[in-house]
Amino acid sequence: MSDELKQLLVVDSLKKYFPVRSGFGKPSKWLKAVDGVSFEVKKDTVFAIVGESGCGKSTVARLILKLLPLTAGRVLFKGEDISGIKGDVLKRLRRSMQIVFQDPFASLNPRMRVLETLSEPFKIHKIVPGNEIKDRVVSLLEKVGLSPDALNRYPHEFSGGQRQRICIARALTVSPELIVADEPLSSLDVSIQAQILNLLQDIKKETGIALILISHDLKVVHYLSDEVAVMYLGKIVEQAKTEDLFGSPKHPYTELLLSSAPKITLSPVARHPIPVTYTGDVPSPVDIPSGCPFHPRCPKRFDMCDKVVPELKGTGGRLVSCHLY
Repeated sequence: MSDELKQLLVVDSLKKYFPVRSGFGKPSKWLKAVDGVSFEVKKDTVFAIVGESGCGKSTVARLILKLLPLTAGRVLFKGEDISGIKGDVLKRLRRSMQIVFQDPFASLNPRMRVLETLSEPFKIHKIVPGNEIKDRVVSLLEKVGLSPDALNRYPHEFSGGQRQRICIARALTVSPELIVADEPLSSLDVSIQAQILNLLQDIKKETGIALILISHDLKVVHYLSDEVAVMYLGKIVEQAKTEDLFGSPKHPYTELLLSSAPKITLSPVARHPIPVTYTGDVPSPVDIPSGCPFHPRCPKRFDMCDKVVPELKGTGGRLVSCHLY
């Protein structure tokens, strides 16, 4: 299959700015949560977006799924621009694109039993006859490792891992082509994380669903993803195949992420994280530094870094936004 035919999602120059009041009599500033993000997701692949809290990765997820309006840019799904769609067209899109949120308890209605929760998408989209819905729900529960005994129970009667399995089952009800998983493991215990991770891996193998994984956990990203984009202050600073990025990080910020996670097992190219000294905190997205946004924290900076914003450009089979390349 050609690359063009495998292409499922194209994110083109995505921007999301939020107005921030500066005080009485002063003009509003803009919080640049997402500032010109572009990438592509192919069928049957896992594309991960990583970065520190506040870098904009969850906002990207919500923009793709039209849970937030765009400031600028385009989102193309299977070649169709979905940036401005609404009504019945948007409803149809929901069948093809689903999301699994970070907090499984908050994303489930506490007053609805599991049967009601998982039946709802079938009824909304009218894709299963009423007399077959219960059997389909039971099949979905079995697919995510839960027994039919769960049908008449409420969310509070389950563990965190079980609730996340229910959320994944709900995402699978409409047989989507793309699932966006926004920090799906961060609220779970480590032992439960491994179970959910294996479940996601199994679902990908069985169904061929494409997955966008939003995470700050690099161990999870390394295990599950095919390609990784690293975000910093609303921009992608490096994008590469997973093994390439973990084996030989190019951008100083990617080096920072890997060096701050010493338990990661890297590929033979670079067996240990690179020890690098970084100073300072992440700048405010309201007052982003001139030049390279990372330069105040970067030990490799030179004069150009303070003044010129580096372009995200190809080098050595990957994309890097750094004046060193």
